[in-house]
Amino acid sequence: MKHLAYLNKYLLKYKYHLLLGTLFIIISNIFAIVPAQVVRYSFDLVKETIDLYFLYDNYEARQELVQVFAKSILFYGVVILLMALLKGFFLFLMRQTIIVMSRLIEFDLKNEIYTHYQSLPLSFYRRNNTGDLMARISEDVSRVRMYLGPAIMYGLNLVVLFVLVISYMLSVNVKLTVYVLLPLPFLSISIYFVNTLINKRSEEIQRSLSGLSTFVQEAFSGIRVLKSFVQEKRFAEKFTIESNEYKDRSLKLTFVNSLFFPLIMALVGISTILTIFVGGREVIAGTLSAGNIAEFIMYVYLLTWPVASLGWTTSMVQRAAASQERINEFLNTKTDIISEKNIDRPIKGAIQFENVRFVYPDSGIVGLQNVSFEVNSGEAIAILGTTGSGKSTVANLLCRMYDVTSGEITIDGQEIKDYQISSLRRQIGYVPQDVFLFSDSIRNNIIFGLEPNFPEERIIQAAKDADLYENVMRFPDGFQTKLGERGITLSGGQKQRVSIARAIVRDPRILIMDDSLSAVDTKTENAILNSLKRIMVDRTTIIISHRVSSAKLADRIIVLDDGKIVEQGTHETLLEHNGVYKELYEKQLQTEEV
Repeated sequence: MKHLAYLNKYLLKYKYHLLLGTLFIIISNIFAIVPAQVVRYSFDLVKETIDLYFLYDNYEARQELVQVFAKSILFYGVVILLMALLKGFFLFLMRQTIIVMSRLIEFDLKNEIYTHYQSLPLSFYRRNNTGDLMARISEDVSRVRMYLGPAIMYGLNLVVLFVLVISYMLSVNVKLTVYVLLPLPFLSISIYFVNTLINKRSEEIQRSLSGLSTFVQEAFSGIRVLKSFVQEKRFAEKFTIESNEYKDRSLKLTFVNSLFFPLIMALVGISTILTIFVGGREVIAGTLSAGNIAEFIMYVYLLTWPVASLGWTTSMVQRAAASQERINEFLNTKTDIISEKNIDRPIKGAIQFENVRFVYPDSGIVGLQNVSFEVNSGEAIAILGTTGSGKSTVANLLCRMYDVTSGEITIDGQEIKDYQISSLRRQIGYVPQDVFLFSDSIRNNIIFGLEPNFPEERIIQAAKDADLYENVMRFPDGFQTKLGERGITLSGGQKQRVSIARAIVRDPRILIMDDSLSAVDTKTENAILNSLKRIMVDRTTIIISHRVSSAKLADRIIVLDDGKIVEQGTHETLLEHNGVYKELYEKQLQTEEV
C-alpha cells in the first residue's frame, strides 16, 4: 500500500464523503439484516399457527386464529418491503458519496498530473513517448479510481456486514455458523485467481487493442503515402492479422468470464446444503427452530457477494497500486528549470552568451561548446550552419527549454535564470523549425495564447507580414477555416507562415526564427523577409537558418559548426575571409542559378 499512500491527501480532503459513505454502509446493512430476522419470525409463526390450528379443531377460536395469522403475515410482509426500500435508498446514498468521492479525486489527480506534465522540461518529453504519458493520465488514473471507489466501498461493506452478521450468527448457534462459513474462504480465493486471470487477459486485450488502434491511426495519417505506393491490399492483410489476434484474445477472456458465475453459484449451493443439513439436525435436536434455518440461508446469500467481491477488490487494489507506482514515478520527477529570483519586468532584448556549453541530458550529445557572442537590443543577427551544428540549441536555451551545462546567458545584463519563466517566454516570439498547428481555426492558431477578443486588425497585419493573408482569403471561410490534425489542411509553406504570424502578432521584444523559411519558395521567402524589415525595427531578432539568403537582413552573421563558432561578422567581411561562410554562400548561389 506504500504507493497508494500518496492518495491519502485526497482521502483527507474528501473525508466527509468517506465518513458519510461509511455511515450509509452501516445503515444499509442493518436494513439488509432485519428482513432475515423477520423471515425467521414468519417461519416460526407459520409452524406455531399450524400446530394451534389442528389443536383447536372444532373450536370457534380457530377462525380468530386464522385472522390473527393473516394480519401478522401481512405486517411482516410490509416490514420486509419497507426494509428493502430503506436499504435501496441508503445504498443510493452510499454510492452518491463514495463513488462521487472517487470521481472527484480522479478529477483532481488528472489535473495534478496534467499541471505537473506542463512544468517538466523538454528533456522529459524526449525520454518518454506520448503514448506512455497518455496511458498514465487516462488508464492508470482510471485503475486508481477503481480503488478509491468500488474497492473501498466493497471493502467497507464486507467488514461492516461480517461484523454485524457473523456476531449475530455466532450468538444464535456457533456450530451452524462455522459450517455456513466453511465454503466462503474457498469462494474468495477462487474468485481471486479467476479475477487475476481475467485481469491478465484483459491487459493482453488492451495491448492488442492499442496496437490495432496505433496501426489504424498510422495508416489513415499516412493515407496519401499508402495510396501513392499502392499498399492498400498489404495494409488490409496486416489489419486482418492484428484484428484476428484481438478476436482470439477476446474469446479466451469470454471463456474465463463464463467460469465466474458457475463458480459462485456452486459454492453458494454447498453453503446452502450444509446449512439445511446441519441446521436440520439442530432442529431435530431441539436447539434451533425452522425459522433459524431460513434465516441462515438468507445470511448465506447476503454474505456471498461481499465475500466474492473480496477477490475482485484485492485484484483491484493490486492493479491500482501498480498504476499509482507508475503515476508516482512521473509526479516525483522534478523540473530543473526554475526561476531563482522570479523577476517579472519588460525586457529590452540585449542578449549575451558567455562561454556557454550545453550537453543534452537525455542523449549526452554536446550541443554547444564554449559559445560566446553578444546581441545588442534592437539588433538582428543570423546564425548559420549545417544540420546538427547547434543552431536550434541556441533557440532552446534562449526560451529556457533547457539550462546551460556551464557558462552563462544574460538578457539586459540579468542572468536568464533570474527571470520568471512565463514572463520571459511571453516576451519572446518563437517560430520553431518543426511547425505544430492545432485542429482549430486559422485565426485561433494565430492568436494562440492571447485573448479571444484580440484586435482583428492586428491579426490581419500579422498575416500580411507573414505573406499569408492572400492565401487565407482564398479559403471560403477565411480566418475561420478549420485546420485538420496538425494543420494537414495547409501546405508546408502555409503552415510555416501561420507559425510566423503567430509569433509576430504578440509584438515580442525578442523574435527567434528557427529555420522558419525552409518550406517556402524563394519568391515567398523574399516577400516575408521584406515584411520582416519593418517588424525587426527596434526588436532583437535572431534568424536561424541553413540558407545564406535568410541572413541578408541581419546586422551580423554567426557561423556554427559542430557546436562551435567558426566565423562571425557582416556579410561583406565574411566573404572576404574566404572561409566556411563564403563556401556555403557560393554553393547556394550556384544551386539557385541552376
